[in-house]
Amino acid sequence: MMDHVINYLSEVNPVLAALYASTFTWLVTALGAAFVFFFKTMNRNFLDAMLGFTGGVMVAASIWSLLIPAIDMSEGEGFMQVFPAVVGFLMGTGFLFALDKLLPHFHVNFKQVEGVKSPWQKTTLLVLAITLHNIPEGLAVGVLFGAVAAGVPEASIGGAVALAVGIGLQNFPEGIAVAMPLRRMGISRRKSFYYGQLSAVVEPLAAVLGAFAVAFFTPLLPYALAFAAGAMMFVVVEEVIPEAQQNKDSDWATLGFIGGFILMMSLDVVLG
Repeated sequence: MMDHVINYLSEVNPVLAALYASTFTWLVTALGAAFVFFFKTMNRNFLDAMLGFTGGVMVAASIWSLLIPAIDMSEGEGFMQVFPAVVGFLMGTGFLFALDKLLPHFHVNFKQVEGVKSPWQKTTLLVLAITLHNIPEGLAVGVLFGAVAAGVPEASIGGAVALAVGIGLQNFPEGIAVAMPLRRMGISRRKSFYYGQLSAVVEPLAAVLGAFAVAFFTPLLPYALAFAAGAMMFVVVEEVIPEAQQNKDSDWATLGFIGGFILMMSLDVVLG
């Protein structure tokens, strides 16, 4: 099954392939959000494990799928070889840092609003908080498919598919993390689901933009890969890990992180 998917995506336009892959990640988010139709609450240990899993996948993807290829495809020796990755990584973290400070958003576990003051409702701010997570994820998928299209030997269609699968798997708990709190706040199941899946709509757009950019501007590729990695790492350290550690029993989050890291690392090696 996976071989058929990889073969098909290798034959279509890279921008279209990125759109297909990121649409899959969005649909998995919607699947997680659909849990509100069956449950009103979710076991806290389960949620922490899923958040930890999300962090593990994102860290492993940042290293194996993005940073290592960015360094390998850079010219020069010593520091000059790693220079594009360093610059791109800093730009990615800086971009998410600026969005975190400027864009108003609400963290339900912290019960606080961040960013500039806004009259928007908490439901809107909560969706924006998760949307911040999904921008670098969609961008990472698109950039990797663009790298394949550019003929970069360090990038493979299998590796791009592995990244999309890994991000899709960790999007499942993100859909739950948006929809469930909204349901507990008294919002209807239908609206909770709607807002839950809406948080990942940005992923296909970011993926298409990423694939289009690097396919036509190949010299930017190492910077773009590291940019996506930096943005994802910022999300993990700033949002995912702290939220997973809110519960007194942090073992579930830790085990989830380890499991997500191992799974994403394995996917990248086996499929890439």
